[in-house]
Amino acid sequence: MKWLFKWLLRLVLITVTLVVLVIFFKDSILRVVVENRIRALTGMEAQIGKFTTGILRPMVTVENLRLYNTPAFGGAPFLDMPELHIELDPVALASGKLHVTLARFKLAELDIVRNELGQTNVMRLGGKPGGDYGKAGGGGIELQGVEFTGIDVLNLSLGSAKFIDLADKRNNREVRLDLQNQIFKNIKTEADFYGMGVLLWLRSGGTQWPAAGGPTGKP
Repeated sequence: MKWLFKWLLRLVLITVTLVVLVIFFKDSILRVVVENRIRALTGMEAQIGKFTTGILRPMVTVENLRLYNTPAFGGAPFLDMPELHIELDPVALASGKLHVTLARFKLAELDIVRNELGQTNVMRLGGKPGGDYGKAGGGGIELQGVEFTGIDVLNLSLGSAKFIDLADKRNNREVRLDLQNQIFKNIKTEADFYGMGVLLWLRSGGTQWPAAGGPTGKP
């Protein structure tokens, strides 16, 4: 299951990167801008129900964010995120650093799809031109040239994850995590994210996932 939390980390990096964009645009035009940016980063269509940004401090709340798979993966929903709320340290932001003081991340559903060619939608995210939204090195994380210095408090809620095999429906599976308001503090490195993933998996009961090593058959 390590691969699942690896892609959860990438999903978090995408959303945190988008928050930087949110800070610099007015609410009236932001939804279109962010939806287009998500499309450029992931190749997926996006719908945002509602968003608000802070006036006196850098913060953003995105409600009812939905991403849809490309036609190569059936065009079905990829993720359903009822809420993303992030507050940033304004002093760090002014010096080009991304310091998240509070992040609330509620993910209702994540659908991993393998198509008839054996390709998996999550594995294609990083291959999109212009999609180098984040990278890790030496334990730290860099987001498009912005230094990420950590998350003070992360409130994480996870619903379910599905694996859908378009070539063989017998491989379809669903993992229900049903984790609400899990609190993590002082997350600074990729290792911290992986450690968080292990704890979440243990708290969920360690439900079996299809095929050793995940849907791709690779660890």
